[in-house]
Amino acid sequence: MEMQSMGRRETLSGKLIRAISDRIAAGQYRVGDRLPSEQEMIEEFGVSRTVVREAIANLKAGGSVSTVQGVGAFVMLQDKPSAFEIKETSNLTVAQEMIGVLELRVALETEAVALAAQRRSETNLATMREALEEVRYAATAGVYTAEVGEKAAEADIAFHRAIAEATGNSHFLRLFNYLGEYMVSRSRLQTFKFGGGPVQEYLERTIAEHERIYQAIAMQDTDTARAALRLHLAGSRDRLQRQIAKYAAR
Repeated sequence: MEMQSMGRRETLSGKLIRAISDRIAAGQYRVGDRLPSEQEMIEEFGVSRTVVREAIANLKAGGSVSTVQGVGAFVMLQDKPSAFEIKETSNLTVAQEMIGVLELRVALETEAVALAAQRRSETNLATMREALEEVRYAATAGVYTAEVGEKAAEADIAFHRAIAEATGNSHFLRLFNYLGEYMVSRSRLQTFKFGGGPVQEYLERTIAEHERIYQAIAMQDTDTARAALRLHLAGSRDRLQRQIAKYAAR
């Protein structure tokens, strides 16, 4: 596993910390287990001894491991789980992470949109309509720019945030706010460049899918709202997966 081949936005020690933390979380390294020796990590990850020592020091400072001089580093029992966080690395890794976020959103928002359909107010509907019109405006811009793309992404997220708000459940809204801010970063990546179709086509499809969701919520049709929301997000996930595959094959 060559660490230098990964994205450039993380330091080598940061990548090693993430790799070890992922193995601890997955149970590959259990509480009380001794981590591989420095030399084993050097050989497996292709990094220097300094990088290994820096990573272990950071893990120790974070309470994930303890060290015994002359023996090695051991996995410690965590007092509490880490806060939910999505970390960005290389552009391709971020795009792959977005697939996971979309899958999480399908589960979260499918139920949120049903509650929104039951509980929405006229004010909620007005907020959704305003966000939808912002995306529509971006689609009529004529010439696509990074600024137009970011505004369209923000309006897209604003529409979904309005759905979360319409549930009347603050927990849905708080979690969506975190996920939504992460997804806005896709406008900075301009993920359509991963091999997707024309931007105009993407925006028009987004408008049509949002319109179906909006109409179902307005009519308080929970089943149709669920189906339209699932189709929208699952379709976005599937398109991104195809785009990543094309990008990686270049």
